[in-house]
Amino acid sequence: MDLFQYTFFQNALTATILLSVISGILGAYIVVRRLVFITGGITHTSFGGLGLGFYLGLNPIFSAFVFSLLSVLGVEWISRKHKVREDSAIAVFWSLGMAVGVIAIFMTPGYAPNLSSFLFGNILTVNTQDLLWISVFAIIALLFFTFFYFDILYVALDRDFAQTKGIAVKQIEYTMMVLIAAGIVLSIRMVGVMLLMSLFTIPQITASIFTHRFFKMVILSAIIALIGGITGLFVSSLINVPSGASIVLILVLIYILAKGIKSLLVKQ
Repeated sequence: MDLFQYTFFQNALTATILLSVISGILGAYIVVRRLVFITGGITHTSFGGLGLGFYLGLNPIFSAFVFSLLSVLGVEWISRKHKVREDSAIAVFWSLGMAVGVIAIFMTPGYAPNLSSFLFGNILTVNTQDLLWISVFAIIALLFFTFFYFDILYVALDRDFAQTKGIAVKQIEYTMMVLIAAGIVLSIRMVGVMLLMSLFTIPQITASIFTHRFFKMVILSAIIALIGGITGLFVSSLINVPSGASIVLILVLIYILAKGIKSLLVKQ
C-alpha cells in the first residue's frame, strides 16, 4: 500500500484506468471488424515515428502519432484507390515504419532516452502531461462512441447493411481508424510497441467467451483490461520487471482462466 504514496504510481494507476476505457471501446471494434492485423501494423509503424522523434528532438509520442496517422490514411488510400490488398499495403507501411525507426535511432547522437520504455512498456514513467493527453483522448473517444454508437455497431457488424441504412460508412471507418491510431500511440507507455497489440485484442477475445453482444463486450473487455492492467502494474512494481510484459502475461492468464470457467459451465 505504500506505493500509493508516490506520485509516479498514482499517475500510472490513473493512466491504467483511462487506457482500459479506451481499450474497451476501440478493442471491441477492432476484434468485431477483424482489424487485428491492421492494429499490429499501426503499432509497429509507430516505431518509425518514435525514431524520428528521437532524431529530430521532438516529443516521441507526438511524432509517433503523426507517423501512424499518415500510415493509416496511406493504407486506406492505397487499398481503395489503387486496388492493392489491404494486408499487402499494411505490410509495406509496417516494414517502412520499422526500417525508418531503426535508422533514425541509429543516427541519433548518444543514447535514445526512455527507448526501452517505448519498446517494452513502463507505465511508471507516465507524467502529468501524458495523463492530460490520455484524459482528453478518453473523453473524445467516449463522446464519439456515445453519439455514434449505432452507426459504429452497424459498420462493425455489417458494412453493406450499414450503407443501406444511409450511414456514412467511410466517415465512420476513417474516424475509427484515426481513433485507433491515437489510442495505440497513447498506450505505448503502458505495454510497449512489442506487445501493444495484445491490449486491444486479448481483453476483447476474453469477453467474447461470455457474450457476443457488442455493448456488453465493450464493458466486459474494459473491466478485464482494468484488472489486468492494475494487477500487472503491481507485479511490475514489486518484482521490477517491464510493465508491458507483466500486464500482457496477466491478461493471457485471465483468458486461460475464462476458457476454463466456460468449459466447466458448458459441461454442467
